[in-house]
Amino acid sequence: QVQLVESGGGLAQAGGSLKLSCAASGGAFISRTMGWFRQAPGKAREFVGANNWKDGATYYADSVKGRFTMSRDNAKNTVHLIMNNLKPEDTADYYCTAGRSYTTIINYAQPANYLYWGQGTQVTVSS
Repeated sequence: QVQLVESGGGLAQAGGSLKLSCAASGGAFISRTMGWFRQAPGKAREFVGANNWKDGATYYADSVKGRFTMSRDNAKNTVHLIMNNLKPEDTADYYCTAGRSYTTIINYAQPANYLYWGQGTQVTVSS
């Protein structure tokens, strides 16, 4: 069983920055694809970014590409999401997620392809 705990959410002004962190426990972190999703009130959960465990490649949603950067620290079982040039439309609850161990995810944007989820951290961007 993997536990994921997000931190770092809060209030930011448009154009500002926030850094989210996700601490994983429970084993096999290094062999799991890690992802970030977000969900705004009344909307479906939306893919933000994912890091492939096997080759280290990172993928982003078009809406955040060039503004958000995802990184992982396998020694500390942690992933980060650095969010720059924030926009009011980035306001949402942000969730960290982990895939199955030693499994390649084909469609990173599909929530059903991930196995474990954190409780979420709220990000609010004011205009």
